[in-house]
Amino acid sequence: MLNRRYLRVKILQALYAWIQSGSEDLPKAEREMQKSVNQVYDLYFSMLLLVEEVFTSAQNLIEVKKEKILPTAEDLNPNLHFVQNKAVEKIVNNTEYRRGIETRKLSWDLNSENVRKLFRQIEASKLYKNYMEKEEDTFKNDKSFLIKIYEEFFVDNEVFDQLLEEQNMYWVIDLEIVNIAIVKTLQRLKERHTHSDHILADLFKDKEEDTKFMRELFRKTLSFDKDYTDLIEKQISNWDIDRLAQIDIILLKMALCEFEHFAGIPVKVSMNEYIDLSKNFSTPRSKGFINGVLDKIVAKWKDEGRINKTGRGLIE
Repeated sequence: MLNRRYLRVKILQALYAWIQSGSEDLPKAEREMQKSVNQVYDLYFSMLLLVEEVFTSAQNLIEVKKEKILPTAEDLNPNLHFVQNKAVEKIVNNTEYRRGIETRKLSWDLNSENVRKLFRQIEASKLYKNYMEKEEDTFKNDKSFLIKIYEEFFVDNEVFDQLLEEQNMYWVIDLEIVNIAIVKTLQRLKERHTHSDHILADLFKDKEEDTKFMRELFRKTLSFDKDYTDLIEKQISNWDIDRLAQIDIILLKMALCEFEHFAGIPVKVSMNEYIDLSKNFSTPRSKGFINGVLDKIVAKWKDEGRINKTGRGLIE
């Protein structure tokens, strides 16, 4: 679920927090960085739980209508197509999912009214109406509908984005990658899956390798901080480094660290990654500034033989 770009974001956040706090407790900073990564999985489970809660809300509404003093025939014999969605049942009854929710003690109870509002938005849609009118009751149709409503009503939902940000300030940043992971989880669902099957996304592609990458990039960027600061200052003689955006300086130092100390990552890959990150996390001028500074340093380091990459084509 977590790619290298996302790991770089977490390292960027950790380096920024290190500078702002003035801390010198490196082990603690690394623990906090790892904790922020692990919390992405909390968000993943929270969003899956939100899906479950919406369907539970629909079921509760059916029960309320049945208890009316004068229920209609439709109240007594409701269309259960939505609440009996087979794809949702695969997730809700999955042992791994249930254990994850219970371990993390997650709940949307305090925001139940917002959950009901979300169901009413879905219920009012043409997508819902067409689904409820379908005579063919198949797992394929249920899964397709679930993916469509997730993409239309759960992704970029301002109400829940705000609620998530109140719980964890970084979750709004994390939400994009989590939503992608959930859609992929739904797409991979099979009718043959049992409650004990592994159907959820894995946090890391290679936990040991990814954890090593994070730790080394974080530590080495800090270790060579003075060296990189001096180097950057020489490339921006007309600028006062203290007046530059702090995020830009951190991004430059991370890029330089990858150039010099990560032999298996091509220079162009590192450059493109940090230029792209500047678009999301810094000023409109940052892209050009970072690109220009890195171009100068790469040219200088090539002449000096300071960049040593393994494998053909990794410098270019």
